[in-house]
This record gives sequence, structure tokens and C-alpha cells, in this order.
Amino acid sequence: MTDRIDWPADWNIERLHDDHLQGLRITTEFYDSATEHQRIRVFENPTFGRIMTLDGVVQVTEADNFIYHEMLTHVPILAHGNVRRVLIIGGGDGGMAREVLKHDSVEQVTMVEIDDGVLTFCREYLPGISDGAFDDPRLDLVIADGAVFMKENADLYDVIIVDSTDPVGPGEVLFTDTFYGHARARLAEGGILVTQNGVPFLQGEELTNTMRAFRALFADATCYLATIPTYAGGPMAFGWGTNGGARQTDLATLRARFDSAGLATDYYTPEVHQGAFALPPYVARLIP
Repeated sequence: MTDRIDWPADWNIERLHDDHLQGLRITTEFYDSATEHQRIRVFENPTFGRIMTLDGVVQVTEADNFIYHEMLTHVPILAHGNVRRVLIIGGGDGGMAREVLKHDSVEQVTMVEIDDGVLTFCREYLPGISDGAFDDPRLDLVIADGAVFMKENADLYDVIIVDSTDPVGPGEVLFTDTFYGHARARLAEGGILVTQNGVPFLQGEELTNTMRAFRALFADATCYLATIPTYAGGPMAFGWGTNGGARQTDLATLRARFDSAGLATDYYTPEVHQGAFALPPYVARLIP
């Protein structure tokens, strides 16, 4: 008996977790290059279309990226109700900026991406993800370490979105108490911080650690959920932290704001928004 498996060359095997693998068949490979920070790869899969991986781990697909991006943008923006300035940490594929910029009320978006190699190939190989967001004059693109930017920048934002990779390698620093503390200092009054916190069923410690930090920083600290097919193991958790009352925004108000914004969505609705905060016990128990 051996643990070695010789996988066919036309499969991408994700080894994010120690005790199981996820495989995606590659029909066409468009890009494969190691940058200073990470290995970037883009390939085609029959079900999910074009897929971007970083160090073998799926980050975004053409087919289901709308779920992730809609839920990390429209939930805080519509809950807040008066968002003018947004900060995105990460998000090099441009999907987060795409959804934020659908809100005409948003006046300025700052996007901080550590690796300009991600931006370069996403513009060329995944242009549908950003869908013109990089050309919007409201977008200020900064190539920098997100943790350093958060510490040194003095501007205030109504919503901060941390669209990070998993807490390994360059993304690890974006899951620390120090980083969250700096993010809290960058929020305007009533501002909201939302974060990517992995799949609780498989990455429960990640959510617990973030929520422990959030509980020390925010009057309202919790998470909400969305199910994204390419992230195996159940629904994904998004951290939520604010010192305002945005989470209590009623359904009628959410509907009015949604209609006023004129959004065309494929996952987000005001009803999904409210339901996403209803946590099953196995997730609720992970929050200190």
C-alpha cells in the first residue's frame, strides 16, 4: 500500500487539506507561470469554464464566481445604506471591484493587490471576471502589501472587504489580530468589515480565530454563509464586524435599496441576505 497517486497530467489536484484532495479536469491550459509571490495558473474545465488557481488552489471560476463576489459586496453595502468609499484588500481578478462598482452611489474604490502578475493575466485570460471594472475612473488600483497598506494608510472607508487567499503564504498576515485592529481603525462611523473565512466544516479554526479577534474589536461580530460549488466541504463563511446596527436592517429597507440600486444578481437577494446570517449549530459553535 502506498500514498503515492500518479494523477493524469490533464487534472489539477488541489491539496489545500491534509486528508483529502479535489480534482478538476483540464481541457485547455492558457497560462502557467510562477511569479515572485506564487504560482498562477489558468485553465479550462468543462463545468466551471476558465479557472484561476494560486499554488494549485482554486481561487475563482467563470461559472460560479458570482456567488462569492455578490455576497461579499452587496451584503455590507446594502446593509449599510450610505456607502461612498470602499477598500478592497486582494481581489486581483477584479470580480469584487466589478460588483462594488455596480452601485452608482459608491464614489471611490481603493483596491490593494500584492501581486501585479495576478492583474496582468486576469486582464488577458479572465476579462469577463472584471467586466470593465479596471477601466472605471472610480477605481484606484494600488500594488502593495495589504497589511502594510492597512497599517500606514490614514483614509477612512464605509466598507472594507478582505478578499484574501487562505491563511498560508502571502495571505497569512491578513488573518492576524494586528491586521484586523488596523482595519478597524480605517472604518468610518458605522463602517463594516467583511472577510473571507473559508469553509467552516473543514477550516473551523480559521473562523474561530477571526471571530475571537472580531469580538474584541466590534460590538457586532459574526459571520454569514454562502454555498460556492468549487469550494468543497459545505458553505463558505464570511466574517462580519461593525460597531453600527447595519445587520438589523429590515427586509423592506433591503428590498427598497436593492431595487433603487438596479442590481442584476444571480445569487444575492434581500431574502438571501437575511437568511445568510442564520447559522447552523455546527457553525455557531465555532464563534467564541
